[in-house]
Amino acid sequence: MNELRLLLAKVKGFEKEAHAMLATHETSRSRVVILEESYDKLTKLTLKQDELFRQALRCVEHQLFRAAHVLAWAGFMDLLEEKLASDGLVKIRTAYPAWAANAGSIEELREAVVEFQLIQAAKKLGLCSNTEMKALHGMLNKRNECAHPNDFFPDMNITLGYISELLTRVATLQAKTL
Repeated sequence: MNELRLLLAKVKGFEKEAHAMLATHETSRSRVVILEESYDKLTKLTLKQDELFRQALRCVEHQLFRAAHVLAWAGFMDLLEEKLASDGLVKIRTAYPAWAANAGSIEELREAVVEFQLIQAAKKLGLCSNTEMKALHGMLNKRNECAHPNDFFPDMNITLGYISELLTRVATLQAKTL
């Protein structure tokens, strides 16, 4: 039995080293493994957010790069919206009285307010800086390019960079409170 465990450990070690070497090649699917290792370090995601990011990673594995952008963004926005609603939407209603009628729940707010404005609200409520807000608006624009018909076709490098940046922003946002 110990011999079998030793053999399995060696196989696992070989696999890890092979992925590390192959990940240096731009077209290698092993690059996804590195992203998954980064993802495994994240905590405190809801089941919905976890599933959205996992689906994004599966899209990368199958070279569905536009879909990966859309799913990763959806996972990030779910976290941001959850943060905005973490106080029962009290600060949102105070900062944006016009939204009050549409802010009975986060689901209602999602339907009534566009993501661009929700990112602005996050800045106003202290969940992100002005620079972070601008970066998030840029990432939203990139998501929009992927979600709507046009001539933008991201490759693996662009997609892995996009997801990696979103995961970094997830970790930053998780540490903040309203």
